[in-house]
Amino acid sequence: MAVNAKKIAVYALVVFVLYVIITDPAKAASYVQIGFEGISSAAKAIGDFMTWVANGGKN
Repeated sequence: MAVNAKKIAVYALVVFVLYVIITDPAKAASYVQIGFEGISSAAKAIGDFMTWVANGGKN
């Protein structure tokens, strides 16, 4: 039962993404840019944290 719900959810998500891309490509591109900026910010924060840890927790 849970597997079928997961398949339905994935299918609905794919249909929604295709709908957004087809109806408003500029908005879809904006969403992608926002997503990549978020990933980039997270990676930078992790890098800063690892540098802080490697320096012994000193500022």
